[in-house]
Amino acid sequence: MKKRVIGLGGVFFKSKDPQKTKSWYSKHLGIESDAYGSKFLWRGEGGEDLRTTVWSPMEESTTYYEPSQSSFMINYRVSDLEALLIELKSEGVEQVGEMETHEYGKFAWIIDPDGTKVELWEPKNEKLFHEQPYIKSE
Repeated sequence: MKKRVIGLGGVFFKSKDPQKTKSWYSKHLGIESDAYGSKFLWRGEGGEDLRTTVWSPMEESTTYYEPSQSSFMINYRVSDLEALLIELKSEGVEQVGEMETHEYGKFAWIIDPDGTKVELWEPKNEKLFHEQPYIKSE
């Protein structure tokens, strides 16, 4: 079987006070954040291409994870999102909304067996993504 997930794209979680959470993580663990969170940069296998993993505390009232009731959402990096969505549909996996295309990649959302929304990301122009401030939709 072709590898479906190729890495972790990000961790998003609800927080009662995102600014306080970001400050705590900065002070105690050295994670510096912008208005939305932090980006960890790393190299892919073989040391090529700089990659990005996002860490983002979000307002407790966010609707971004709906229809999930979970307090977190994980973003997984994939290499061929359109083909993967076709396979997942044939396997009975529920997709939430439509795939979105942005200048830094394609995104789609599915629901896991626990009812948790999972974000799938096929990076397109990752250099653009990690060089700009992190922008998330709500």
